[in-house]
Amino acid sequence: SAPGRVEIGGNHTDHQHGCVLAASLNLDVIGAVSLNGTDTIRIKSKGYPLDEVNINELEPDKAEYDKAKALIRGIVKKFTDMGYTVKGFDAYTVSNVLKGSGMSSSAAFEVLVGTIINGLFCNNEVDAVEIAKIGQFAENVYFGKPSGLMDQMASSVGAVVSIDFKDTEKPVVKKVDFDFTKTGYSLCIIDSGADHADLTSEYADITIEMRAVSNFFGKDYLREVEKSEFMARLSDLRAALKNDRAVIRALHYFNDSERANEEVAALKNNDFEAFLKIIKKSGYSSYMYLQNVFAASMPKDQAVSLTLALCDEFLGERGAYRVHGGGFAGTVQAFVPNDQLAEFKAKIDAVLGEGMCHVLAIRPIGGCELK
Repeated sequence: SAPGRVEIGGNHTDHQHGCVLAASLNLDVIGAVSLNGTDTIRIKSKGYPLDEVNINELEPDKAEYDKAKALIRGIVKKFTDMGYTVKGFDAYTVSNVLKGSGMSSSAAFEVLVGTIINGLFCNNEVDAVEIAKIGQFAENVYFGKPSGLMDQMASSVGAVVSIDFKDTEKPVVKKVDFDFTKTGYSLCIIDSGADHADLTSEYADITIEMRAVSNFFGKDYLREVEKSEFMARLSDLRAALKNDRAVIRALHYFNDSERANEEVAALKNNDFEAFLKIIKKSGYSSYMYLQNVFAASMPKDQAVSLTLALCDEFLGERGAYRVHGGGFAGTVQAFVPNDQLAEFKAKIDAVLGEGMCHVLAIRPIGGCELK
């Protein structure tokens, strides 16, 4: 079993080696597995065609970009390179992690496959952090998506975790001991009704533009740039890049990476009201600075913007809300007072459709073998 994830703090900070706060959800993908005595891995996911991968053919294939079999092939390749002998197996999977929801169904699938291989062929020697890195490798190199590491890490490690990606080979992962059930609030993930189809370039532009800023300072990632130097050279930066959006997106990174740490501090101090205020600041920054709430190429399609507006209207000064995950389409995250939850959900569903507001909970464990 491998869970979906919720990004609580640090929107698009992981790929710049920044800080995030994330958690695993009580939604997961489950696989039933058995060895098949062949050189072929066969995985059938409910509702999808059978994926077959020959374990002797492990080179990347651009024709497989955006396909599940690419993820399987990449994960097997990484385990093989680590010295493990992977053999053929059959698996049937069922998932209630909503696809295109920002809950990272792809990362959950990657962690599931990694957990299966770890259990079958590695005596469970590979730890959760390494399984997350293997999933990211497969997604970047074989699937063709330049993702960060947060999604896989939250799914693989589980519970509430703060992650510092300064050294992506050895990220600092710390579990945050906080019980959200005692706050009087519920976590809602609201499906805006839009999906992530054909938005890869929009996501990629965020990474490309942030890298352009870091390269101006002779660095590979924004984490290596001091915010004070960035602010001092804004005029030179604008003149060199001729891309104000890149500059504003970089400013979002500096502030939101720090906000992730501030959220951890608020939770450790049991100051949930302060935590909620930081969540709203993060949401405002994503909308105004990161600009990942709607695609610039489709200005009339603003389902996420509308969902955020509904949260603002229905919650007023209570609770908090923000775009969830990659953005542009997908979902909104909201922390809703329990005494307002039923009414809030009913109002959201009345506009967006029945069942679009999902009331969820934090799952205490990540990828695991069920016995």
